[in-house]
Amino acid sequence: MSELSAKVIAGDPRSIGRLITLVENDAPEAVEAMKQIHRYTGQAQIIGVTGVMGSGKSSLIFELALVFRAEGKKVGIIAIDPTSPFSGGALLGDRIRMMDLSTDSGVFIRSMGTRGMMGGLTSALYDVVEILDAAGMNVIIIETVGVGQDEVDIVKIADTTLVVLIPGLGDSVQTIKAGLMEIADIFVVNKADKPGVEQTVAELESMLDLVGHTEYRTPIVATSVKEKKGIQLLTSKIAEHQEYLKKSKTFDTRRRQRYEAELIEIIRKRLMDFIFDEKKLKKTVDCCIDQISKKELDPYTAADEILGKILK
Repeated sequence: MSELSAKVIAGDPRSIGRLITLVENDAPEAVEAMKQIHRYTGQAQIIGVTGVMGSGKSSLIFELALVFRAEGKKVGIIAIDPTSPFSGGALLGDRIRMMDLSTDSGVFIRSMGTRGMMGGLTSALYDVVEILDAAGMNVIIIETVGVGQDEVDIVKIADTTLVVLIPGLGDSVQTIKAGLMEIADIFVVNKADKPGVEQTVAELESMLDLVGHTEYRTPIVATSVKEKKGIQLLTSKIAEHQEYLKKSKTFDTRRRQRYEAELIEIIRKRLMDFIFDEKKLKKTVDCCIDQISKKELDPYTAADEILGKILK
């Protein structure tokens, strides 16, 4: 085992940060390290937090982290931010808001850019979750960008997904119907100190009634970070959902789906690297793009040609 892998498993913050950077930069040495740490993963509880922009997700995560730390759990926080169009890095808004946690040795915070990936996630996220898991984090919280209906990919990696809404959103029901309804394990109506909470909760209850009776009914928790209300109830609902997953054997199914998504993502990245790094194929791609631009070739036929060369 390499020194870097050993230090990550020991929970060394500098080594954790270094390996995450190597993963984000697709460094060759990152692959070997990821192979070495995989057997030490699978213990962390993974919580996804998504929802509409401005719903106070970062503040809510801050309060959740405090509760988990009071229980003696180590917490990893991954804040997915929009990618800077200039540097290609993450815009560190979430990290700034969570600065008070940065002095706690039991908390590791990392901001990551989406780098153009749809679904509100970044392709390196699977590796980062494995790194924090291997490093001994008991709870890993992932906050997505918050852009609406593209936020559904979080379900591929999280054990429990929180969908955060706030009162007074005229299009809240439409937002949920666009895709968030299906992925919510717990609905959180945050900023419950504002008017309109009862109406938002009632809308959610009505929508859940339309779904019909299921073995697990998605709970709705009203929280107020400002007044520090509902946070303990939310953590208890998260614990209840974890118990439900294990009793119903859904936990193993979700973990299997996560590894499937991770494997497909690795294969996708390697195929893309092969297409665009191989000189011969790069010339083919450039030639096809020229022909498509001149209407001499359509994109589907071009794709068939490129894949044909790869499959040969």
